[in-house]
Amino acid sequence: MPNLETLFSRYDRLVLFDTETTGLNYSRDEIIEFAAVVVAQVEGVPKVIQEYDELIALSPGNFVPAKIEQLTGISTQDLRERGLPKTRVCRDIAEMIQGNTLLLAYNAHFDLSFLFYMLLRHGDPAILKGKDKLDLLTVYRDRHSYPHKLCNAIAQYGLSGRVVNSHRAVDDVIATVAVMEEMEKEKGDLERYVNLFGYNPKYGIEGKAIGSVTYKPQPYNPPKPLYEL
Repeated sequence: MPNLETLFSRYDRLVLFDTETTGLNYSRDEIIEFAAVVVAQVEGVPKVIQEYDELIALSPGNFVPAKIEQLTGISTQDLRERGLPKTRVCRDIAEMIQGNTLLLAYNAHFDLSFLFYMLLRHGDPAILKGKDKLDLLTVYRDRHSYPHKLCNAIAQYGLSGRVVNSHRAVDDVIATVAVMEEMEKEKGDLERYVNLFGYNPKYGIEGKAIGSVTYKPQPYNPPKPLYEL
């Protein structure tokens, strides 16, 4: 893993995370899988110190839509048998991100929006207050041409033999860690994207904006990095 010196000069730990959900509506649909990787410096070297992956029980009366089950392989029965209560997962997340932590995800606006609503109903959304956030999709859009899905980043960085974009949170978050490492090697400016999210100017911001984040329209093949526009 590259040294990530600039990020670790500002943060004690990095928490990269991914979610699988029952749909795309933050306020109505639910997280059904939450996975995270915690990276910290151990004797001056960044290392993975914790991996977390849990299925999450559905709210009473809810179910996994057929298209989501087909995409993820997660069934309603899986969640009934192995899903943890949402209150337990919220407590685990609160413990994981405590302290001086940077939150990272690929398409972070999506995952953070779902996380906020789960915490609002089953935990304490205040745990997100003051946490800086970094969206690796925004970084990738700045550096490489369309398309910009996680699978495209995996292929672009030559990671196809090491990681997969399987639409399971545990695989996708491990892929996100590998993509972050390659981004750091490629150009050491990740810290300049903290709390700066790009969005497609044709469609605008999906859902509600996150108060601590600055959003800027991000055209395909921008002439300059987003932080210079």
